[in-house]
Order: sequence, then structure tokens, then C-alpha cells
Amino acid sequence: MVENEHEETEFFSRAAVAAPHHLAAATGRALLAEGANAIEAMLGMAATIAVVYPHMNSIGGDAFWMIREPTGKLHYIEACGYVGSKATIAAYRGMGYDTLPPRGPLAAVTIPGTIGGYKLAQKIAAAAGGRLPRADLLADAIRLAREGYPQSRTEAECEPFEFEALCAAPGFAETYLVDGKIPEAGVMRRNRALADTLEHLGHAGFDDFYRGDIGREIAADMEKLGVPSTRGDLESYEAQLREPLSLALPGRIHYNSPPPTQGIAALFILGLFERLGKIRPDSFEHIHGLIEATKRGLALRDRICTDFAHMPCDPADFLTSRVLDREAAMIRMDRAAPTPLPAAQGDTIWMGAIDAEGRAVSFIQSLYWEYGSGCVLPTTGILLQNRGVSFSLDPNAFNPLTPGRRPFHTLTPALAVFGDGRVMPYGSMGGDGQPQFQAQIFTHGNFGLPLAEAIDRPRFLYGRLWATDTPTLKLEPRFDETIVRKLRAAGHDIELDAEPYSSRFGHAGGLIRYPDGRVEAAHDPRSDGGAAGI
Repeated sequence: MVENEHEETEFFSRAAVAAPHHLAAATGRALLAEGANAIEAMLGMAATIAVVYPHMNSIGGDAFWMIREPTGKLHYIEACGYVGSKATIAAYRGMGYDTLPPRGPLAAVTIPGTIGGYKLAQKIAAAAGGRLPRADLLADAIRLAREGYPQSRTEAECEPFEFEALCAAPGFAETYLVDGKIPEAGVMRRNRALADTLEHLGHAGFDDFYRGDIGREIAADMEKLGVPSTRGDLESYEAQLREPLSLALPGRIHYNSPPPTQGIAALFILGLFERLGKIRPDSFEHIHGLIEATKRGLALRDRICTDFAHMPCDPADFLTSRVLDREAAMIRMDRAAPTPLPAAQGDTIWMGAIDAEGRAVSFIQSLYWEYGSGCVLPTTGILLQNRGVSFSLDPNAFNPLTPGRRPFHTLTPALAVFGDGRVMPYGSMGGDGQPQFQAQIFTHGNFGLPLAEAIDRPRFLYGRLWATDTPTLKLEPRFDETIVRKLRAAGHDIELDAEPYSSRFGHAGGLIRYPDGRVEAAHDPRSDGGAAGI
């Protein structure tokens, strides 16, 4: 394996945050220094990153929160919007569509859930003693949207899928392009309409997004653009508190999100890997074992993950020792199993925070594809997601387009609690890659590597990408050549990436709080972020 200069483990004496953009990390640190708890700090970070990282997330998308109180109590917030009332299979078939268009107004079929999650998170923060005014939490995001922020490196380098259709989406080009192109890194960007929206929410409350003045403006703009949702759809939306999934493994308990997310896949992969026997870190067995566990985890996900109200089974039934033992026994440690997988890729942000009391937050926020639907609502400056692309226009499909139905989500906010008292929120962006990247980072850390080094290590990505037909194994070029040769010999169809630190392999991060109160924090060198704390 090729070593590098990116590894940098940071320890903070009281509290810390990790984010894929340094401005979001700075917001979190400043709020912690003002006395914010971890949930309040995350609210500020979430708003800031929605402004400065628009290719990855927006308040016009969805979000999920995993919060652990110092008492051990868990809150899992599902802020996932459902299909609007006008988005029916008959309507799309009548317009001549066989599949949902991925860009433009007709791609924005689901209600944005993110702000509903903010509302519920702030309520939990207040119950935990949080007292900072909402306007203070949003202040950085408002200032940056209004006064400007420098274009990030990763946004400047991104190559959005179906770029022509994206450019044709209402409001996209005038908001995000310069001379028809994504601007270079460092170019100052602004979104004054979004600044006004955030400022209004800071004073009126997050509920205004759905049932107030902002909601009225959103509904009016959606109607003008032809988005298939109504004001009534907005007014009826509420984020939900749900029970997280959990998996007990030797020395720790893992928590992750239930359907409609793929959290079950992340836990399944870790459960299978634990059963593969004693494995040396960074060995062929380590990488091959995770790949084979990933294949089974993603196959399980595709069989069962849909809106929780339409689940064919209880996902917890697949995390029993009996099922995990049986599945692990079918993994060959000398041969790759052929498993075709459907394409599923998305762009997302993961962030984490831990406060001085030990409260931990694992948070993830997304638009799905880069820039989502591309539609920017003119009055509010809100960029709408295209998460509904995951629906089918076949009424007999596993996940058919149906008003009120929640889409399948790749978002998975992970958290682990160790028997020795350590608490670890962690996660990554990356569509299908999220459970894979989580497993790679966690197993490296569990083998004893510092968190920053575990995040830095070269990664694999198994599956199809948007423009490819076959489920190959993508590898960062920093893997040891001996391991690459052994993986090929075992039957893995390998593509070596040209870049040593590509966004294709996720923007991951994590924090670990130790029993003495110290916090270890790190974020991905593949992103524009880092860790900060007090």
C-alpha cells in the first residue's frame, strides 16, 4: 500500500465536529464554543453546508439523524419526504414516460424532508438544555449565502451525470454556472434568495417551511415550474422519530437507520465480516471478505428496502445469529461470487458532532444525484432533490411511484457504542458505496488504526455506476499490487481508478469519544473538510 501525507489524527479535550467542508466544521466549532450542544452545533453545520456544498446537499432534500444522549438514549430522526399527490404513474405514462426523468421539474417528485428534521432535532436539543436562538444557529449559513463563499475544489471538479438536462432545469444555470460552466475553485458564489429564506426561518421557525409564508412561496413556485406537488402536500409533512436498527458484535453495538434506508446493508456487512474468522488488516482476506460481505448486504437491501409502511418483513429478522451464520458460511474466501447489482449512486454529505457532555450526533443530508433535480425555486432559492428517481412506473414493481410513498434511500447515519465506554458516530456519502465505505473504515479502526488513518486508507467500491453496465470492483490506485493480483486471481473484475483520492470513493468522517472525555475526530482527505473542536 502506498503511504501518503494526508493522515492527521486530531484530539480535542472537550468536544469536536467533523464535516466534508471546512466552513461547516468552522460553524460547528464556533457554536460549541458558544455553549451549543451537539445537536445545535449540527443544525448550524447542516445549514452552512447546504449553502456551500450545493452539489452534494440542500434544504430541498432529505436528512437523517442518529442522536445518542449521554444517558445512552437514542433518537433516530427520519426526515424523508414522500411522493407528491400529482406524481402518479398514470400522469407520467400519459406524458409518454416509461421511466421517471432524472432532471427537471418532473424529477422533483418528493416533498423536501430536511427542514422537518431540523424542527424535530431542535425540539430534542431544547429538551437536552439547548438554548441558543435559531437565528444564531443559522447565522453563518445566512451570511455565506448573502455575502458569498469560495467555490470548493470538489464542486469545481465534479462532472454531473446528464449535464445538459441539468443545465436545462429551471434556475440551475443562473444559480450555479458561470458562462455555462461550473466555476473554478475559489470563485465567489452567492444565493441571496436562499439567504432570505434561511433568515426568515430563523425568525419564524422551521415549521414555516411547510405551513407558513415560506411554504406558500415554495408551493407557488412548484406549481409554476410544473413540480407534481401541492401546498397541501407540504402542509401535511412531518419528520418522524423511529426505532433504529442495532447489531451486537463482540465488544460493541452498532446502530444504523431502518428502511427506507439501506442501514440494514451496513449492519449485515459488519455482521458477516465478524464471522469470517481471524483476519490480518490490509490483507487479501480483509479486502476480499468485505467485498463478498458487501455483495450479500446489497442483495439483501434490494430484496427488502422500501417505505417502512410497505415492508414485506421485519428487517431485524435478518440480523439474527442464525441468519448471519448461514450467510457467512456461504462466503468463499478464495473465490469471488458473481452477483449482479442494480445501479444506485448519489451525492450526499455526512457530518458528526460530540459535545462536552458526551452527546453524539451522526447526521446525513442529501439531494441524491449531484445538484438533484437541478430545479432552483426562484423566490426561495431552494434546490430540489431528485430522490424520486428510485421509483418505478410499473405498478407491479417492488417500489412503484405512489403519492404518499417514501423513496428508497442510500443514506445511513452510523453510530457504534463500545463496551469500554467509547462512542463513535461515523459515516460517508456515496450511494451504494456508503455501507461499503463504513465497513472499510470501521474495520480498519477496529484493527487498531487511528481514526484519520482508517479514513485515509485506500478503498474499494463494488457495483455499477450510472454510466456502466457491469458490476465491477473499483479500487483506488494506492492498494498494494500483491493484493490487486490476488483479487484478480480470485475472480474479481477490477477497475483501477486513475486518482489516488477520488470523490467516487466517498467523503467519510468520524469521531470517537473516550471515557476520559477526549474526542478523536477526522474527516476525509477526498473532501474539502476536516475536524475542529474545543
